[in-house]
Amino acid sequence: MKTKITELLGIKYPIIQGGMAWVAESTLAAAVSNAGGLGLIAGGSAPIEYLREQIRSCKSLTDKPFGVNIMLMSPNAEELAQLVIDEGVPVVTTGAGNPGKYIEAWKAAGIKIIPVIPSVALAKRMERAGADAIIAEGTESGGHIGEITTMCLVPQVADAVSVPVIAAGGIADGRGIAASFMLGAEGVQVGTRFLAAEECQIHENYKNLVIDAKDTDSIVTGRFTGHPCRGVKTKFAKSLLSFEREGGTPEEFEKITLGSLKKAAIDGNVDEGSFLCGAIAGLVNKIQPAKEIVEEMFGEAEKLLNK
Repeated sequence: MKTKITELLGIKYPIIQGGMAWVAESTLAAAVSNAGGLGLIAGGSAPIEYLREQIRSCKSLTDKPFGVNIMLMSPNAEELAQLVIDEGVPVVTTGAGNPGKYIEAWKAAGIKIIPVIPSVALAKRMERAGADAIIAEGTESGGHIGEITTMCLVPQVADAVSVPVIAAGGIADGRGIAASFMLGAEGVQVGTRFLAAEECQIHENYKNLVIDAKDTDSIVTGRFTGHPCRGVKTKFAKSLLSFEREGGTPEEFEKITLGSLKKAAIDGNVDEGSFLCGAIAGLVNKIQPAKEIVEEMFGEAEKLLNK
């Protein structure tokens, strides 16, 4: 399936694996890249030497393009911005901030720059800053979210910018891919479906929560902090929502949730972990190799689009 995104990134299928914190590491990224998509390593706030090892590990596992996701509000963002240059990473996706001050150096290094945005205004700003493509992420996504749905956001962004648009949020099968193309996207970013990939290294408890999730089993917490997050509706997540409603402060909220992503992904701690996933988790019901996931999704999408 050739689109502007496959041409831009040098990949077979126009799909990017989401840069999920404590989830998106070298094994999963390489598997998705080997499957014909673009795998991502999540930068997050991890130590630079750890991320250097992850990048080099990914290179040893695939000769295909891959990328690194940089959360610009992370304390190590500047170091990571230089690391991707030093290590010759071909693609960078960004979130939680404006990558403008890094773009000139990234472009000089031949890096493709794809910011994740939740609004038309930010999409326009990123295009002016020099982005090669835009990921328009709807509120259905897992992790940090905006307020506009994918169906509303993607066509408005596609109309507003001239660079290719990648749809994200609520996409887990070929129907979601086909719908995204109808809305004006040239590719998709998928996170939740890859939580159930064989190569995904998260704790078994995490995978089981996603596979067992129903349509009503995602929940958004932290709206009052300005950084709302969507995840599985566990007892811990519901307690966070109660904390908000009962007058807790954002500072206290941050203390309670500190380290909760690692507790979920690495430890499988259902009592204290934040198991981030999208609202589409109800469609994810089995563990499969990443290659099978990608080929199944695009096989279905092509049949629908050929109609």
